[in-house]
Amino acid sequence: MDKIKVAILGATGIVGQRFIERLAEHPWFKIEYLASSPESKGKKFRDAVKWVLNPELPEDIADIALGGSKADDVPDNVDIVFSALPSSVALDVELELAKRGFTVISNSSPLRLEADIPLINPEVNYDHMNLIELQHKKRGWRGVIIKNPNCTTAILTLSLAPILNLTNIEYLTITTMQSISGAGLKGLPAYLIYDNIIPYIENEEYKVKNETLKILSKLHNHRLIKPRFKIYVTATRVPVLDSHLEVVYLKLLKEVSLDEIIHELGRFSSLPQRLNLPTAPSKPIILRTEIDRPQPRLDRCAGNGMSIVLGRVESLDEEENILRYVVLGNNTVRGAAGNSILIAELYLKYYLGVI
Repeated sequence: MDKIKVAILGATGIVGQRFIERLAEHPWFKIEYLASSPESKGKKFRDAVKWVLNPELPEDIADIALGGSKADDVPDNVDIVFSALPSSVALDVELELAKRGFTVISNSSPLRLEADIPLINPEVNYDHMNLIELQHKKRGWRGVIIKNPNCTTAILTLSLAPILNLTNIEYLTITTMQSISGAGLKGLPAYLIYDNIIPYIENEEYKVKNETLKILSKLHNHRLIKPRFKIYVTATRVPVLDSHLEVVYLKLLKEVSLDEIIHELGRFSSLPQRLNLPTAPSKPIILRTEIDRPQPRLDRCAGNGMSIVLGRVESLDEEENILRYVVLGNNTVRGAAGNSILIAELYLKYYLGVI
């Protein structure tokens, strides 16, 4: 088939680079348009980017001339726009792109909690794609906006999905240890994070709590019915390059054996695996039995960065139904660019049925 033409906005940042890495040889998609900051417009990509990933920057991408990031700059022949724009500028651009008729898959936080905007973690709530019908009716545009979750939320909700197949939750407590790549390429001076842990990330705890409740909501007649459990979040930044580690405590509403939970986690798969989508990992959840796993340096590339890794799955109080586990996920892949590409694949094959 002819490849689907895509644009990447915010192409020179960490997430933008991840998009390029993942799309350079994608079987369905072809990079047609790249854009970054206004001062980079017209430059060759190689001259505007500080490439920080391994492998090296693909040569055929390096010579692409950067375009502008305004909605009017994106050429009409593009089919899908991947947005890695900063939240401060993303909203206006993405709204205008949707009005022009583009499909926008966005990593920015504005609109994530709007009732008609799908916030998708593909293995967890693929059925929320049907909110697009409400979006078209409410907003009257031809285009589509689909949001990728906050990176911490994407990792957390994937780990919760199998457990919610067995029982409901009364409350959960989560403490995160988040890598510096989550702050962006220029987001955190080395002097502040080296030999340090920062016990606060602006807006992060709000995002994790509210996005998790939206993603885990049940869809009924184009309306989301939120779960009733409470979420308590502490978000911290640690001196690790990539991947977020999360310690999760759950109070379950009914007794489920630890063996049942481990079995369900280990065998979990979902629609992206059944559809054999190119970016979907064969095992979205990988269980480790070693007492000291997962670890960022050892586990961040699991499933080509698209799998999350769970360890220390333990029942801490059988009478009170308290479960504890540690989960790790690659924040720039599963939590950002990779998840967004998987959303696009899901949209084309599941929602539109065009592939």
